[in-house]
Amino acid sequence: MVGKNEIYVERFMKIYVNLPLPERDSVVIVIDDEPISWSVAYKEIKEKTELGKKIGKKLIELKII
Repeated sequence: MVGKNEIYVERFMKIYVNLPLPERDSVVIVIDDEPISWSVAYKEIKEKTELGKKIGKKLIELKII
């Protein structure tokens, strides 16, 4: 079970697994002036890094996930 603060992990994974493979290389968000692809976001969120937390929070705020 995912903790309340990590709900973005579950939401992200549901979206990511259904993305077509070529789409995973597309930029999904920009964090600190750095473009982040779905693939990079996946790695960061899966490893629960600080950047992953920022990505997850922003994706929820923008209603992408």
